[in-house]
Amino acid sequence: MNAPSSTGPAGLQFTHPYLAVVLGGGFSGMLAAAALSGYADVVVVERDRLPRTPALPTDLPQARHAHLLSADGARTVEALLPGVIEGWLAGGARPMPLPSAPAGPAPQGRLSQRSAQCVIACSRDLLDRVVREQVPALEGVGVLDGTEAEELTGTAEHITGVRVRDTVTGRARRLDADLVIDATGRHSTTPARLAALGLPEVREEIADCGIVAATRIFRAPPGTENCPVITARSHPGGHRDPGRTATLIPIEGGRWLVTLTGAGAGRPSEHADRFVPFARGIPHSVIGDLIADAEPLSEVRLTRDTAGRLRRYDQLRSWPTGFAVLGGAVAGFTPDYGQSMAVAAHGALALREALHRRGLDDPGLARAVQQSLARITQAPWEQTADQAQPAAGRRPSAAGRFVRDAVNGVFGTALGRPPVCRAYVDAVRPATSTARFTRRSASVPLPAAPPAGPRKPADR
Repeated sequence: MNAPSSTGPAGLQFTHPYLAVVLGGGFSGMLAAAALSGYADVVVVERDRLPRTPALPTDLPQARHAHLLSADGARTVEALLPGVIEGWLAGGARPMPLPSAPAGPAPQGRLSQRSAQCVIACSRDLLDRVVREQVPALEGVGVLDGTEAEELTGTAEHITGVRVRDTVTGRARRLDADLVIDATGRHSTTPARLAALGLPEVREEIADCGIVAATRIFRAPPGTENCPVITARSHPGGHRDPGRTATLIPIEGGRWLVTLTGAGAGRPSEHADRFVPFARGIPHSVIGDLIADAEPLSEVRLTRDTAGRLRRYDQLRSWPTGFAVLGGAVAGFTPDYGQSMAVAAHGALALREALHRRGLDDPGLARAVQQSLARITQAPWEQTADQAQPAAGRRPSAAGRFVRDAVNGVFGTALGRPPVCRAYVDAVRPATSTARFTRRSASVPLPAAPPAGPRKPADR
């Protein structure tokens, strides 16, 4: 516990009897700090120096690709950090309808677009930057940047703090805390740190679809200020082929962010001269034509490591008090469904709700938070795991096939239908079990796959 009105790391004036340390100053870590504000003084330990430009997590290569924050996710972040949506909009983000039908040629040359649900369209840089600017302004929150966590202190029964090291000087010190939160993302070393304290090995599930993502930013041509979010998806090409996608998102600064995905022989390339042909190779998509004459503002950025990972901390028979793991350090999902940020927000909100119910000094707090995270991640993980089944030569579950077919109906080459889109939006919302959608899949008519025939091959 803190001494009244003492001064701690990051120049923070301690005024609260409790201190929490959050490892990781990315999206999840900052939301965790916001959740803790008011219940404890908070120190956010961040490896990189802040602010960084662009403000992208160095251990999250997917951050450079298309991200859409759903209305549900945005409302959850707003509940934790009032005013954040206003900050995003002031920075150039736009609330836009989620496409419920594929974008394609329409009469008079206009783009056909039917809306289903609002999303926040902007770069991941803007989403992170606004959160990172607002959280340290909260009472009792400080940031210790340029500092890396080395090891947890305490025992297998109770974590008492963390030993950290300055990344420039190498100076090490110990931060004692009443609660430590790991929000360091997909490359978290918590399993090894817990093992060093004598806890059993954490079971990790991996779902790898073999998806490769390629992104390039373009200057939006004059007159396209009201361009919607456009997504196109080819139907799966075979048992082990998840299909190809192209997504165009209008982002701040009068730019378009375009992400292409595919697997196996249908994967995109890092070569700039193959970017437009790949987009044009997706049937009934106008994205390739839209960007053909647009000015590129970046090189093609390629990511091959898109595998989903779930660490089953909830299955450990014992769990130390004073420690919890949130966000990507627990679970990372397939990039196709855009759930990671919403899950991170729901996880931080679960932390706040547990603090409200129990208080920070409750010995069962950390375990309760971890169990809540397991429930929140269950449905998104089911979808990620099911998407990886064909790549592993296995058949997806009935619920997984429904979500896959709904995606093809919403974003595919056949006509999307509003009931399908509503079902899809429900299915990919965090903490919604896909099991109940097996019944709905029998009652909602899904669009049929296009007739077999020659396809225009992608230039790879």
